[in-house]
Amino acid sequence: MNLEALRRPSLVRRLVILAAGWSLAVLLVSALVLALLFQQAALRRFDQGLAELIDNLLAGATVGDRGEVIAPALTDLRALRAYSGKYWQIGEPAGQGRIRVLVRSRSLWDSELPTPAKVVETMAAQPGKPAPYDIRGPLGEPLRAMASQARLPGRAAPVVFVAAEDRTPVNRDIRNFIAATAIAFILLGVGLVAAVVLQVRVGLRPLFALRREVASVRRGQAERLQRTYPSELLPLADELNALMAHNQEVVERQRTHVGNLAHALKTPLSVIVTEAAQRPGPLSEVVSRQAETMRQQVDHHLRRARAAARSQGSGERTSVADVLDELARTLDRIHRDKGVAIDWDAPDDLWFQGERQDLLEIAGNAMENACKWCKGRVRVRAAASGPTTLRLLIEDDGKGLPPDRRDEVVRRGARLDEDAPGSGLGLSIIDELARAYGGALTLGDTTMGGLAVELTLPRADA
Repeated sequence: MNLEALRRPSLVRRLVILAAGWSLAVLLVSALVLALLFQQAALRRFDQGLAELIDNLLAGATVGDRGEVIAPALTDLRALRAYSGKYWQIGEPAGQGRIRVLVRSRSLWDSELPTPAKVVETMAAQPGKPAPYDIRGPLGEPLRAMASQARLPGRAAPVVFVAAEDRTPVNRDIRNFIAATAIAFILLGVGLVAAVVLQVRVGLRPLFALRREVASVRRGQAERLQRTYPSELLPLADELNALMAHNQEVVERQRTHVGNLAHALKTPLSVIVTEAAQRPGPLSEVVSRQAETMRQQVDHHLRRARAAARSQGSGERTSVADVLDELARTLDRIHRDKGVAIDWDAPDDLWFQGERQDLLEIAGNAMENACKWCKGRVRVRAAASGPTTLRLLIEDDGKGLPPDRRDEVVRRGARLDEDAPGSGLGLSIIDELARAYGGALTLGDTTMGGLAVELTLPRADA
């Protein structure tokens, strides 16, 4: 797909982008919320274990005879192994947001758990309420800690209980959950985008079908839209059918007017020619010659008007091979005395987008011109030249035409030889009819030695 096609507005692309964008945004927000909820649940469960440890310390701690705090004998082996990752300590406020450690677990060895001043202030403001926070352990490992301030019987000063545990396993579980969730949501997102694309394509299928059916009408394969469309497209299909019927009516009316005009003009011209022939003389010759020129000009312009009307019609199609075969047989009989051999070739599935009479006139004039100026051979080749065009090449073995005269002979009334019979409208008729159908006429050289007439015409699908 080229850059221009990407810049062109696309209904499919717009719907896919909007639907896929919203879906992916919802998935992203859902993934973030889910990961946050899992993290909070994991930490809440982790904090419950720390709170239980603090409760055990608070329940088992006693005050000695000299006012010292005696820690309970806990059975957790991790707290007995140095730097095991599970720690606790008991201290008392030392002022200025500091805690002085009174008793510590064996796992701390000679280290202590730092307590931020903000946590100390929170405990002092809300005694008995545990305050969780994150710190670094003796070995630099991440710890989840919890501190709580309480009073022990027999001791006036408050006591601060701190419990901490290595949160590396929890962090690992959170990372694994986020990774698994990301993979699952990415796959889900890809599936949703594919589903959106499929939904848009299936939902717009009637619109694509309408486009194809309109194209078949334009190519002459159908006269009107016949499919049953959804209620949203049915009014459009009805309007298109009405438009095509109106266009066909206009074309038929133009054809009628053209025929009436031809009849109205030809009859007076015939009378003028007849009257002039009955009165021989110089004036009669001038009148006859000019009247004949007028009739040729009328035929030329009426032919052009009919071709323009037909090219805007509903779109008929004509077999190129059938027309070339008919013309070749006719011209063989006409030029039998000259011994012209016409070699033609065209695929059976090649169709001209237009009426048979117009193709007969276009190809017939070109082939008649070649038979007229050839030495004895004429070659005609027709083939598809593009998705919507065909190429018709007529060559002869005559004397050819100099390049500087090729533009001249295409002009209306120009002739290759003033001594030869004819009006000089042959190539002009071909050019006018080809242009009326959106085609073109090109004159060139041929390996046969004569003139090559190349025509580009509209092609209908087989």
